Amino acid sequence: MRAAMPSLALSSAGTHALVGAPADETAAALMQERGLPIDRHRARQLDAALCQDADLILVMESAQRQFVHQRHPESVGKVFRLTEQLRVDVPDPYRRTRASFQSALALIDEGARAWAERISRVTQP
Repeated sequence: MRAAMPSLALSSAGTHALVGAPADETAAALMQERGLPIDRHRARQLDAALCQDADLILVMESAQRQFVHQRHPESVGKVFRLTEQLRVDVPDPYRRTRASFQSALALIDEGARAWAERISRVTQP
């Protein structure tokens, strides 16, 4: 999404993140293959300040959306699945095979493209 929408401020946080942990090795390798090194990425937890500051919060699963709404009521109306238009969740590939990471990444790519197009339509004059 950052490549498609460089003027937007984007950030990442988890609902159950291992705070301070680097990206999974398989995820890092897949991103490196795309020329997008994430070796400096460190996990952080979604908190009230991030929810309040965000215009849009994209989650991977419907259960995460419910969790964010319950934990951070200020987020209601801002939280959507990344793959909402596909009507599917992105399964968490953590501790699974490389193929699981590749499948999740394909869904993330498709969801990010769809959101970038949608955001562009409402932000372009």
